[in-house]
Amino acid sequence: MAILLILVIWQICVSLFDMPAWMLPSPVQIIQEGIAIYPRLLGHTLSTIQIALGGFAIGVSVGILLAVALHLVPQVRQSVYPLMVLSQNIPIIALAPLLVLWFGFGDLPKILIITLVCFFPVAVSLIDGFRQTSPTLKNYMQMIGASRRQIFFKLEWPSALPYFFSGLKISATYSVMGAVIAEWLGAQEGLGVFMTLASSAFRTDQVFVAIFVIMAISLILFGFILLLEKWLVPWDTDQKEAHKDGE
Repeated sequence: MAILLILVIWQICVSLFDMPAWMLPSPVQIIQEGIAIYPRLLGHTLSTIQIALGGFAIGVSVGILLAVALHLVPQVRQSVYPLMVLSQNIPIIALAPLLVLWFGFGDLPKILIITLVCFFPVAVSLIDGFRQTSPTLKNYMQMIGASRRQIFFKLEWPSALPYFFSGLKISATYSVMGAVIAEWLGAQEGLGVFMTLASSAFRTDQVFVAIFVIMAISLILFGFILLLEKWLVPWDTDQKEAHKDGE
């Protein structure tokens, strides 16, 4: 309802102030343009989805491996964690041309950009999740003779899963943004390329079409991860619902 209200207000304001389409098209104009260019837009959309999912998968894998390594080896965490934080302070716009210079115009620099923006939320969330493991339960497992491997897989990993999915939802939205930024640098197709061409031609309506498609992809990924979380972490969902009922 909130989204629908925003679109209605947007449509009314454009009509009321008679704004030209090149400055701010109305939602109706954007939808009509999206339908008209659908065949051409589909190829760009599929290209962006492919590169975003590939980078997202690699970024999540790197984030999990880093979080587990930093959790199990505290000495490594003290030296590597600050480097992880510093990696997020590097402007992507400045780093991306260097990656293209080093690795060419193929998919590798795009994958690296998406990996860079995706691994950090997963790693940080998972590390925090490991730290939130109940010390009482951990001491109890140690008392009954559980090995380090058993403590990790039967207690620490399940306890950290809700935090992991929080980082995963952030990374999912970042992956699409990273893919679009990567495509600005010299890709032959993708929504980033489409937006660049539309902006150069002052086709503001087509720019908004691309923006809406990017938002839709991000929302679909976010919703898929929500469903996956409810399936794999049912105990956390039950706790949230019980908390709401108590309130």
